[in-house]
Amino acid sequence: MTQAFEGAAGRTGWIISDGKTGNDVQTRGVFDALGLAYEIKHVDPRGIWRALSPWGPVSPAERFGAQPSPFRPPWPDFAISIGRLTTPYIRRLKRQAGLATYTIVLQNPRVPAKTADLFWVPEHDTRRGPNVITTLTAPHSFTARRLAQLRANVPPQIAGLPQPRVAVMLGGPNGDFRYTATALARLASALQSLGRLGAGLMVTPSRRTPEPITEFVREATGGIARLFWDGEGDNPYPHFLAHAEAFIAPADSVNMTGEPCATGKPIYVFEPEGGSAKFTRFHEALRRHGATRPLPVHFERLETWSYAPLNSSETIAGEIARRWAKRRQMLGMPAAARAGEA
Repeated sequence: MTQAFEGAAGRTGWIISDGKTGNDVQTRGVFDALGLAYEIKHVDPRGIWRALSPWGPVSPAERFGAQPSPFRPPWPDFAISIGRLTTPYIRRLKRQAGLATYTIVLQNPRVPAKTADLFWVPEHDTRRGPNVITTLTAPHSFTARRLAQLRANVPPQIAGLPQPRVAVMLGGPNGDFRYTATALARLASALQSLGRLGAGLMVTPSRRTPEPITEFVREATGGIARLFWDGEGDNPYPHFLAHAEAFIAPADSVNMTGEPCATGKPIYVFEPEGGSAKFTRFHEALRRHGATRPLPVHFERLETWSYAPLNSSETIAGEIARRWAKRRQMLGMPAAARAGEA
């Protein structure tokens, strides 16, 4: 842990949350890496206030800064938000708390730079500036330490699978990708060829995976040694990350492609029909790093390779702590010295 991390550890934080699990994964990953004691403040603006997000103000009905609002002093040392609905709240907090709170926005809600002290965007986003930092993958909670803890104990269902074990993450259609019959046939062919090679599959659908796609993959892998999560009970996904020798990730998900990059293990990317310039930039960058390769239609053998693991949460946390510590140092200087430093 760096000196800056040590200064931030144990400080207080607010996560301003729109309730989306994928967003909370990113914000919690950063604050966990910083070592903060944090609260999650849920927001759900309605009517005109929702329509005006991220550019408009917080509704006066929120009574921001006063009782009984959850957004009132004592102000936290750090606050972080992600998503357009949360942006008005981080903007208001920055204005009201001033230098008492270091404010961070994840992703790009397309608002002015003065909205927060620091923005993080993935490298495939085009936003840049003095208070913008980038990383190749999105933040998450799967640090090297957590993965090591998970690897210490293999759940019996996973231990019983043949090796190599391949984790298969299922995505779903979005505005850029389509899961056509042709695309699904390619995926089925790849999975069935892995089965013939003797691999064990660990399959998990995501929240975006439509039931017909889940059932298609379940049927296509019916004769293969596998662990197929049906959505009941605890999600075994963290154990899949820890115990897989290789991964198959959907091109339509930045998170499900980026999180396995923390392991340094091979990742094959399944590409449905379609795509976009932003997704293309993201996947090309991962291939240049050596983390991913395209999913073949048919496996003759399961290739292995390695690369430097990517853990963006720790990188982002380190940069936040460094900039926060520098600001605290400058606030302790005489006014003339601060002017000269600026």
